[in-house]
Amino acid sequence: MKRSDRLVAMTNYLIEHPMDLISLPFFSETYGAAKSSISEDLTIINRIFQEDGIGYLASVSGAAGGVKYVPQVSEEISHTFIEQLCSELEDPSRILPGGYLFMSDILGNPNKVRNIGRLFASKFAELNIDSIVTVATKGIPLAYAVASFLNVPVIIVRRDPKVTEGSTVSINYVSGSSKKIQTMVLSKRSLKPNENVCIVDDFMKAGGTINGMKSLLEEFNANVKAIGVLAEAEDEEEERVVDDYTSLLQIKNVDDNNKQIEAIKGNYFQ
Repeated sequence: MKRSDRLVAMTNYLIEHPMDLISLPFFSETYGAAKSSISEDLTIINRIFQEDGIGYLASVSGAAGGVKYVPQVSEEISHTFIEQLCSELEDPSRILPGGYLFMSDILGNPNKVRNIGRLFASKFAELNIDSIVTVATKGIPLAYAVASFLNVPVIIVRRDPKVTEGSTVSINYVSGSSKKIQTMVLSKRSLKPNENVCIVDDFMKAGGTINGMKSLLEEFNANVKAIGVLAEAEDEEEERVVDDYTSLLQIKNVDDNNKQIEAIKGNYFQ
């Protein structure tokens, strides 16, 4: 195989297997090249990844060592993308009764969802996450996007038990915004004890739902290492029950009467 062909094939393999430790002998045997040539190829790929602001190759020495592709978005690309999201969300036609925002078009856009997933994965890549947890339903596409870059499974918390879930654990929690008692359930087979999990959701007001998920995960002895939300509501800050989280956007003001929305960057860069 020509070096140019090998570089394309290796780059594609690394991107398709993020966070997987891949040995040099694997590349050497797969592409029929000496280890020294493979090392040179990996140096080139690592340089291009970093120059393009999409990540880097982490090396692990020793007999069981190798390299793994770690997704990481440059700050310039992150700023540009989040600014574009802010601009889109400030469209007055998004205002729904009750001060809610229409966001389904963003959550249904594969390219935008993938970029959101890449941003969160960049933030949480070094936390040794074992699984991504979200609550049905709108957080599901975001959870899968983050999981695809961290190469971990997705676990979905539901409002009602499903026959296909088998035995479940359920808890009652207080919704932060409505102050109503609600229920969420999770299959007993979903998590192993002491797993490191990351909670992902699309929108957070007071944080009651996320707090409920944290309480549910305590029943599994899981370690909540990170919380990522696409957008947070600024007007609920005094009543917020969750304080350790990462947000891409903050909705500062939704004026239904004057049809105005103000969206700014969240705490992602803090």
